[in-house]
Amino acid sequence: MRDEDTRYEAVRSRDARFDGEFFFAVETTGIYCRPSCPAVTPKRRNVRFFSTAAAAQGSGFRACRRCRPDSVPGSADWNVRADVVGRAVRLIGDGIVDREGVAGLAARLGYSARQVQRQLTAELGAGPVALARAQRAHTARVLLQTTDLPITEIAFASGFASVRQFNDTIRAVYALTPSELRTAAPGGRGARRSTPGAGIPLRLAHRGSYQSGPVFDLLAREQVAGVEEVSGPPGRRVLRRTLRLPYGTGIVAVEERTSTVRAGIAAHPGGWLDARLHLTDPRDLTTAVQRLRRLFDLDADPYAVDERLGADPRLAPLVAARPGLRSPGAADPAEFAIRALVGRTEAERLVLRYGKALDVACGSLTHLFPEPTVLAEAEPHGTLGALAAALADGVVRLDPGADRDDAERALLALPRMDPAVVAAIRVRALGDPDVAPPGADVPDGWRPWRSYAVRHLCEEKELESV
Repeated sequence: MRDEDTRYEAVRSRDARFDGEFFFAVETTGIYCRPSCPAVTPKRRNVRFFSTAAAAQGSGFRACRRCRPDSVPGSADWNVRADVVGRAVRLIGDGIVDREGVAGLAARLGYSARQVQRQLTAELGAGPVALARAQRAHTARVLLQTTDLPITEIAFASGFASVRQFNDTIRAVYALTPSELRTAAPGGRGARRSTPGAGIPLRLAHRGSYQSGPVFDLLAREQVAGVEEVSGPPGRRVLRRTLRLPYGTGIVAVEERTSTVRAGIAAHPGGWLDARLHLTDPRDLTTAVQRLRRLFDLDADPYAVDERLGADPRLAPLVAARPGLRSPGAADPAEFAIRALVGRTEAERLVLRYGKALDVACGSLTHLFPEPTVLAEAEPHGTLGALAAALADGVVRLDPGADRDDAERALLALPRMDPAVVAAIRVRALGDPDVAPPGADVPDGWRPWRSYAVRHLCEEKELESV
């Protein structure tokens, strides 16, 4: 979709498949939109295209109040790509620029700040500061329109360095003051917003169909007591779990939404998962949302995945039965790596013995999963000790900007590390969409979506075992 005439056809047909893949702006109105915006299609000569919302904002365009282009799923490219641009975008999404600045981002990538700026600007039309600024604006809008937090607190919770910077950015992006943006929320002045104790309500958007059932099935099979639970009847289940975040802790509840299939086409009303997030520090909102998006694989491109895998005779009936099947990630990469190594029963023992107890338990949620530094000191021997030490020391990096090949080599270098465990860590903790388990019959023709192909085969096996 890099050809502008093709992009315009997508805009003219209001094709939601490309929401988040690119944005268009209208020079006569000064507004930028997502491709599926329901407004009257502008004339071609008045339209400009951008790879990111940040690039559109940097060119002086403000977000459309009708289609809210800042709330679309992220581009699936960043899950697939392993180059410096893809890694940088994932790190920015995790809030690294807000916490460590551009210098910290560059250090994690192994490049100079100038090199990172140049590569991002050349490809995305915006540098790391502009990309982080666009993300802050979106976070601020969510907090303004869903909570009763004071506006000054929201400014700093969103990552802004000052109230003045916050006010200027909100006016530039939304053409409204923060107070006006709060009033413009659905329901206007009478809208019911959550108090800090009630948590932050979220809609975690996705593109295309979404098979929530298999995702919740997998998370239910893996749940570790004290840290997470999946409850409720099929189709109406809720995942609740604790989160360790940069500034504090969190508890999240995400609701399942049932997909329906008609004539081989999955319909998922609304295009989002409902969630509620309780944070001890609202500065963690951006990071928590991004980690949930990775856990539920919400930025995937199901159209591209299903088209490639559905063309294979072996996979075609599986894809037709479960269009939009996702490859879940992990809410905490280091936690998942340890759990993948030791298994569920041992993970529950580690939680009870070494996990940090919540100040106030929330039902069955009582602990945070133990940190690698704690495990490295408490159980230093064997593969578990080696993995925990490598994670604690940074020998093994599993953060969103980690180099996947480097991480795999470092993991395989640990004593008695099982290659199958490493493959699982690469799929789930590192979000790699193209992993084949060792010894599995996974043809190269399924690239770059072999992780999704394996999920289809696993779901078929689960169904046969019932």
